[in-house]
Amino acid sequence: MPAILTNGVRLHLVELGAGPPVVMLHGLLVGNLATWYLTAAPALSRSHRVLVYDLRGHGRSERPPTGYDVPTMVDDLRGLLDRCVPGQPVDLVGHSYGALIALQLALDAPARVRRLALVEAPLAPSDTRALTAWLDRPPDALVRALPAALQADLARGGRRARRLLASLQALATETTVLSDIAAQQEVPDARLASLSCPLLAVYGRASSCRPHADRLRRLLPAARVAELDGGHYLPLDAPAELTALLEEFLRG
Repeated sequence: MPAILTNGVRLHLVELGAGPPVVMLHGLLVGNLATWYLTAAPALSRSHRVLVYDLRGHGRSERPPTGYDVPTMVDDLRGLLDRCVPGQPVDLVGHSYGALIALQLALDAPARVRRLALVEAPLAPSDTRALTAWLDRPPDALVRALPAALQADLARGGRRARRLLASLQALATETTVLSDIAAQQEVPDARLASLSCPLLAVYGRASSCRPHADRLRRLLPAARVAELDGGHYLPLDAPAELTALLEEFLRG
Protein backbone atom coordinates (compact mmCIF):
# COMPACT_ATOMS: atom_id res chain seq x y z
CA MET A 1 0.00 0.00 0.00
CA PRO A 2 2.33 2.81 -1.22
CA ALA A 3 -0.20 5.64 -0.74
CA ILE A 4 -3.52 6.25 0.97
CA LEU A 5 -6.00 9.11 0.84
CA THR A 6 -6.91 10.35 4.31
CA ASN A 7 -8.40 13.63 5.53
CA GLY A 8 -8.24 14.98 1.99
CA VAL A 9 -4.50 14.43 1.53
CA ARG A 10 -2.55 11.61 -0.11
CA LEU A 11 0.07 10.12 2.22
CA HIS A 12 2.98 7.90 1.23
CA LEU A 13 3.12 4.77 3.40
CA VAL A 14 5.54 1.84 3.73
CA GLU A 15 4.81 -1.35 5.67
CA LEU A 16 7.33 -3.84 7.07
CA GLY A 17 6.93 -7.14 8.90
CA ALA A 18 3.98 -8.81 10.57
CA GLY A 19 2.56 -8.89 14.08
CA PRO A 20 1.12 -6.28 16.44
CA PRO A 21 0.90 -2.94 14.60
CA VAL A 22 3.36 -0.11 15.26
CA VAL A 23 2.97 3.27 13.55
CA MET A 24 6.07 5.49 13.44
CA LEU A 25 5.91 9.26 12.88
CA HIS A 26 8.84 11.48 11.95
CA GLY A 27 9.35 15.15 12.78
CA LEU A 28 8.59 18.25 10.72
CA LEU A 29 10.85 19.97 8.22
CA VAL A 30 14.09 17.94 8.45
CA GLY A 31 12.44 14.56 8.28
CA ASN A 32 10.47 12.00 6.31
CA LEU A 33 9.71 8.31 6.75
CA ALA A 34 13.42 7.54 6.24
CA THR A 35 13.95 8.85 9.79
CA TRP A 36 12.59 5.48 10.95
CA TYR A 37 12.83 3.33 7.81
CA LEU A 38 16.64 3.58 7.84
CA THR A 39 17.03 3.21 11.61
CA ALA A 40 14.64 1.44 13.99
CA ALA A 41 11.89 0.16 11.68
CA PRO A 42 13.75 -2.88 10.25
CA ALA A 43 14.60 -4.19 13.73
CA LEU A 44 11.05 -3.64 15.02
CA SER A 45 9.61 -5.38 11.96
CA ARG A 46 11.09 -8.68 13.13
CA SER A 47 8.29 -8.89 15.69
CA HIS A 48 5.75 -6.25 14.60
CA ARG A 49 3.86 -4.95 11.62
CA VAL A 50 5.53 -1.57 11.21
CA LEU A 51 3.88 1.29 9.32
CA VAL A 52 5.98 4.35 8.53
CA TYR A 53 4.58 7.25 6.55
CA ASP A 54 5.54 10.67 5.26
CA LEU A 55 3.62 13.37 7.09
CA ARG A 56 1.68 15.74 4.87
CA GLY A 57 4.07 17.99 2.97
CA HIS A 58 7.04 15.68 3.48
CA GLY A 59 8.78 13.04 1.40
CA ARG A 60 6.45 11.58 -1.22
CA SER A 61 3.24 12.68 0.47
CA GLU A 62 1.10 15.43 -0.99
CA ARG A 63 2.03 18.99 0.03
CA PRO A 64 -1.19 20.95 0.69
CA PRO A 65 -0.80 24.66 1.48
CA THR A 66 -2.36 24.35 4.96
CA GLY A 67 -3.00 21.85 7.74
CA TYR A 68 0.33 21.54 9.56
CA ASP A 69 -1.16 22.13 13.01
CA VAL A 70 -1.28 19.20 15.42
CA PRO A 71 -5.10 18.68 15.37
CA THR A 72 -5.20 18.42 11.57
CA MET A 73 -2.26 16.04 11.50
CA VAL A 74 -3.91 13.94 14.22
CA ASP A 75 -6.89 13.66 11.88
CA ASP A 76 -4.49 12.47 9.16
CA LEU A 77 -3.27 9.78 11.54
CA ARG A 78 -6.81 8.78 12.53
CA GLY A 79 -7.68 8.28 8.88
CA LEU A 80 -4.58 6.20 8.31
CA LEU A 81 -5.48 3.96 11.25
CA ASP A 82 -9.06 3.62 10.02
CA ARG A 83 -7.76 2.41 6.65
CA CYS A 84 -4.84 0.24 7.73
CA VAL A 85 -5.68 -1.11 11.21
CA PRO A 86 -9.44 -0.62 11.66
CA GLY A 87 -10.75 -1.33 15.14
CA GLN A 88 -7.34 -2.36 16.47
CA PRO A 89 -5.23 -0.49 19.05
CA VAL A 90 -1.69 0.32 17.93
CA ASP A 91 1.68 1.19 19.37
CA LEU A 92 2.79 4.69 18.38
CA VAL A 93 6.37 5.94 18.08
CA GLY A 94 6.90 9.62 17.32
CA HIS A 95 9.93 11.87 16.97
CA SER A 96 9.77 15.63 17.59
CA TYR A 97 6.56 17.06 16.07
CA GLY A 98 5.57 13.49 15.25
CA ALA A 99 5.72 12.81 18.98
CA LEU A 100 3.25 15.66 19.58
CA ILE A 101 0.87 14.13 17.03
CA ALA A 102 1.16 10.69 18.63
CA LEU A 103 0.70 12.13 22.12
CA GLN A 104 -2.39 14.09 21.11
CA LEU A 105 -4.04 10.99 19.65
CA ALA A 106 -3.25 9.01 22.82
CA LEU A 107 -4.86 11.75 24.92
CA ASP A 108 -7.89 12.23 22.66
CA ALA A 109 -8.57 8.56 21.86
CA PRO A 110 -6.91 6.37 24.49
CA ALA A 111 -8.66 3.22 23.25
CA ARG A 112 -6.73 3.49 19.98
CA VAL A 113 -3.24 3.51 21.53
CA ARG A 114 -1.76 0.51 23.27
CA ARG A 115 1.72 1.91 23.99
CA LEU A 116 3.29 5.29 23.30
CA ALA A 117 6.96 6.07 22.68
CA LEU A 118 7.90 9.75 22.49
CA VAL A 119 11.35 10.68 21.20
CA GLU A 120 12.38 14.28 21.83
CA ALA A 121 8.79 15.45 22.28
CA PRO A 122 8.74 19.30 22.22
CA LEU A 123 6.18 19.85 24.95
CA ALA A 124 6.53 23.65 25.28
CA PRO A 125 5.78 26.37 22.69
CA SER A 126 9.37 27.58 22.95
CA ASP A 127 10.52 24.23 21.56
CA THR A 128 8.40 24.31 18.43
CA ARG A 129 8.93 28.04 17.85
CA ALA A 130 12.66 27.43 17.93
CA LEU A 131 12.11 25.60 14.63
CA THR A 132 11.05 28.83 12.95
CA ALA A 133 14.13 30.61 14.31
CA TRP A 134 16.23 27.69 13.09
CA LEU A 135 15.00 28.34 9.55
CA ASP A 136 15.79 32.06 9.72
CA ARG A 137 19.46 31.53 8.87
CA PRO A 138 21.67 32.05 5.82
CA PRO A 139 21.88 28.90 3.67
CA ASP A 140 25.41 27.98 4.82
CA ALA A 141 24.41 28.33 8.49
CA LEU A 142 21.30 26.27 7.85
CA VAL A 143 23.42 23.45 6.42
CA ARG A 144 25.74 23.58 9.46
CA ALA A 145 22.70 23.20 11.70
CA LEU A 146 21.61 19.96 10.04
CA PRO A 147 22.23 16.66 11.84
CA ALA A 148 25.80 15.45 11.30
CA ALA A 149 24.67 12.46 9.23
CA LEU A 150 22.82 14.74 6.79
CA GLN A 151 25.76 17.15 6.60
CA ALA A 152 27.99 14.21 5.67
CA ASP A 153 25.49 13.04 3.05
CA LEU A 154 25.34 16.54 1.57
CA ALA A 155 29.15 16.78 1.47
CA ARG A 156 29.24 13.52 -0.49
CA GLY A 157 26.75 14.91 -2.96
CA GLY A 158 24.08 12.62 -1.56
CA ARG A 159 20.55 12.92 -2.87
CA ARG A 160 18.88 12.36 0.50
CA ALA A 161 20.12 15.59 2.08
CA ARG A 162 19.53 17.59 -1.11
CA ARG A 163 15.94 16.35 -1.28
CA LEU A 164 15.39 17.22 2.38
CA LEU A 165 16.71 20.75 1.88
CA ALA A 166 14.52 21.24 -1.20
CA SER A 167 11.48 19.94 0.69
CA LEU A 168 12.26 22.17 3.66
CA GLN A 169 12.50 25.24 1.42
CA ALA A 170 9.20 24.41 -0.29
CA LEU A 171 7.44 23.85 3.02
CA ALA A 172 8.71 27.14 4.41
CA THR A 173 7.71 29.21 1.36
CA GLU A 174 4.61 27.46 -0.02
CA THR A 175 2.68 26.37 3.09
CA THR A 176 1.48 27.59 6.48
CA VAL A 177 3.85 25.23 8.31
CA LEU A 178 5.77 28.02 10.08
CA SER A 179 2.67 29.84 11.35
CA ASP A 180 1.10 26.52 12.34
CA ILE A 181 4.21 25.64 14.35
CA ALA A 182 4.27 29.08 15.96
CA ALA A 183 0.64 28.67 17.07
CA GLN A 184 1.34 25.42 18.92
CA GLN A 185 0.12 25.57 22.54
CA GLU A 186 1.76 24.02 25.58
CA VAL A 187 0.48 20.64 26.71
CA PRO A 188 -0.80 21.39 30.26
CA ASP A 189 0.45 19.35 33.21
CA ALA A 190 -3.03 18.05 34.00
CA ARG A 191 -3.46 16.87 30.41
CA LEU A 192 -0.12 15.08 30.42
CA ALA A 193 -0.85 13.48 33.78
CA SER A 194 -4.08 12.01 32.36
CA LEU A 195 -2.19 9.82 29.89
CA SER A 196 -3.33 6.26 30.55
CA CYS A 197 -1.21 4.04 28.28
CA PRO A 198 2.33 2.82 28.98
CA LEU A 199 4.84 5.51 28.04
CA LEU A 200 8.48 5.55 26.99
CA ALA A 201 9.98 9.02 26.66
CA VAL A 202 13.52 9.48 25.33
CA TYR A 203 15.54 12.69 25.26
CA GLY A 204 19.04 13.63 24.16
CA ARG A 205 21.35 14.88 26.87
CA ALA A 206 22.52 17.69 24.58
CA SER A 207 19.01 18.69 23.49
CA SER A 208 17.19 21.85 24.51
CA CYS A 209 14.13 19.62 25.05
CA ARG A 210 15.88 17.57 27.75
CA PRO A 211 14.18 19.39 30.71
CA HIS A 212 10.92 17.73 29.65
CA ALA A 213 12.39 14.44 30.84
CA ASP A 214 12.23 15.73 34.41
CA ARG A 215 8.71 17.05 33.87
CA LEU A 216 7.48 13.68 32.64
CA ARG A 217 9.14 11.84 35.52
CA ARG A 218 7.26 14.12 37.91
CA LEU A 219 3.87 13.93 36.20
CA LEU A 220 3.94 10.27 35.14
CA PRO A 221 6.02 8.35 37.68
CA ALA A 222 5.10 5.00 36.11
CA ALA A 223 6.53 6.05 32.74
CA ARG A 224 9.95 5.00 31.56
CA VAL A 225 12.02 8.11 30.85
CA ALA A 226 15.46 7.64 29.33
CA GLU A 227 18.26 9.96 28.24
CA LEU A 228 20.80 9.17 25.54
CA ASP A 229 23.96 10.87 24.36
CA GLY A 230 22.98 13.10 21.46
CA GLY A 231 20.83 16.05 20.53
CA HIS A 232 17.35 16.53 19.13
CA TYR A 233 17.86 14.15 16.20
CA LEU A 234 18.28 11.01 18.27
CA PRO A 235 17.22 8.63 15.47
CA LEU A 236 20.36 9.80 13.67
CA ASP A 237 22.57 10.60 16.67
CA ALA A 238 22.03 7.34 18.58
CA PRO A 239 20.22 4.89 16.28
CA ALA A 240 21.43 1.66 17.90
CA GLU A 241 20.74 2.78 21.47
CA LEU A 242 17.33 4.20 20.58
CA THR A 243 16.36 1.07 18.66
CA ALA A 244 17.28 -1.10 21.64
CA LEU A 245 15.07 0.99 23.94
CA LEU A 246 12.15 0.78 21.52
CA GLU A 247 12.51 -2.98 21.07
CA GLU A 248 12.52 -3.56 24.82
CA PHE A 249 9.55 -1.25 25.40
CA LEU A 250 7.41 -2.76 22.65
CA ARG A 251 8.07 -6.28 23.89
CA GLY A 252 6.50 -5.41 27.25
